[in-house]
Amino acid sequence: MALFQSGNPTLSEKIFNRSVDGTQTGSMTVRGSIKKFGFLSLLVFAGAAYTWKLAFSGSTELMMTLFWVGLFGGLVSGLVITFKPNLAKYLAPAYAILEGFLLGGLSAIVNAQVANKYPNIVFQAVLLTFGVAFAMFLLYNFRIIKPTQKFKAIIISASMGIFLFYIVYFVLSLFHVNISFMSWNDASPLGIGINLFVIAIAALSLILDFERLEVGEAAGAPKYMEWYGAFGLLVTMVWLYIQILKLLSRVASRR
Repeated sequence: MALFQSGNPTLSEKIFNRSVDGTQTGSMTVRGSIKKFGFLSLLVFAGAAYTWKLAFSGSTELMMTLFWVGLFGGLVSGLVITFKPNLAKYLAPAYAILEGFLLGGLSAIVNAQVANKYPNIVFQAVLLTFGVAFAMFLLYNFRIIKPTQKFKAIIISASMGIFLFYIVYFVLSLFHVNISFMSWNDASPLGIGINLFVIAIAALSLILDFERLEVGEAAGAPKYMEWYGAFGLLVTMVWLYIQILKLLSRVASRR
C-alpha cells in the first residue's frame, strides 16, 4: 500500500534518471502523468464504491475480505511497481482498484462508527483531500512554495521518520502494546497534534511529487514513466485521505 511513502520515494529523481536509456520511443510528459492519475483515481473510486455498497447491503463478510485483499494486495503491487517502474503500466491500474477496495471498506467502517455524530464524514474527507491537493498544486504552480534542497531534506526526513514510527507501532501492536494517541478515537491534544503534523507532511510531499514529474519530463524519461509518476501521486493522495479521515474521526469522538 505504501501509505507512508512520501517525500516521495516512488517518485525519486534517481529512478527517473535511471529510466532514461535512449532506446525508448516517446518520452513522458507532466500532462500525460496527470491524465493517467485521473484514470487511476476513477479506478480507486470504482473499487471504493463497490466495497461501500457491499457494506450497506449487508455483505459485510465479503466487504471485509476485499478490504484485506486491498490492504495486502496493494502493498505487494505497490512494492513491485516501486522496484520495477516499467511494470507500472500494467500494475498501477490493479493497485488503484485494490486501494479502492481498502479505502471503501475503511470508509464504511469509520462511517458506521460515527454516523450519529458525523454523518457526512467520508464526503467531507474526500472534499478536503482534493481541496488540499489543489491548494498544493496552486502553491507549486505559482512558485509560492519552492522545493529547495533544504525543503526537500526536511520533508523527506520527516516522511521517513513517520514511516519508521509506524513500523515500530505495528510491531508493538503484535505484542498487544497499546499507544493510545494512535487510536482513531483518541481526541487528545497530542493525538490530534500528531495527526495534523502528518497531514501537513503528506500535503507538502505533493510539492515534491509535482516537481519530480517535471524533472522526469525534462530528463526525457520514457513514456511508461507517466504511469509510474501517476502511481506515485496516487500513493501520496491515499496517504493524505486516510490521515484526513482519521482526523475527522477524532473530531467526531469529541462531540
